[in-house]
Amino acid sequence: MSADREITELLAELGFGDPASMAAARSALEHEGLTRAGKVRISHEKIDKVKILLNTSFSRSCTDPACRAALARAKPRATMLQVPKSACEYCGGSDNLRAARRFARLCRANAIRRLVIVGGSPSVHAELETLKAPEWELRLVSGTDRRTTDKARADLDWAQLVFIWGSSELDHKVSRLYTDSPGADRRKLIAVARRGVAALLNAGTEHLERSS
Repeated sequence: MSADREITELLAELGFGDPASMAAARSALEHEGLTRAGKVRISHEKIDKVKILLNTSFSRSCTDPACRAALARAKPRATMLQVPKSACEYCGGSDNLRAARRFARLCRANAIRRLVIVGGSPSVHAELETLKAPEWELRLVSGTDRRTTDKARADLDWAQLVFIWGSSELDHKVSRLYTDSPGADRRKLIAVARRGVAALLNAGTEHLERSS
């Protein structure tokens, strides 16, 4: 293994790949004595110190207001750098991840853990499982398989929020088990008319913002 790394390569790997953020990161390293002007390589033994310094000194955000606001809360003392979406600490260029993190923050603030999502394809369900916050308990209900009234009623009783994903793979006979259930708590129900995981999670965020 080489005893050192190219500094530009290391900074790009750490998310400081565009010229402005790389210059800011390089300046911070020089100020702390981890490198000096003109040097192009850095020893491996300094890399952990580099990572700690850059993580505490800077936050990297794309232009999305949600990302900027979240990073300002998370790292209030850090200098915020505008970077390409793929280098954003909050979303990594993913609308789905940004939406999941925004929704998760509001769920925590409202002590919401139990979610039922009615509709969506198996691939979408798999993505939701990867995006979910650790504390979430999800029931992902197929919108095309048979569902009994008793199971739907149990879902409604158990859940704190129930998403009815009308623009996805969802038969009316399944959705009506939830929307037309006698005594269903309408405050739990979120009708989602748009496609995509980000749209689903953003609908949850909007619902909680209206309710607070």
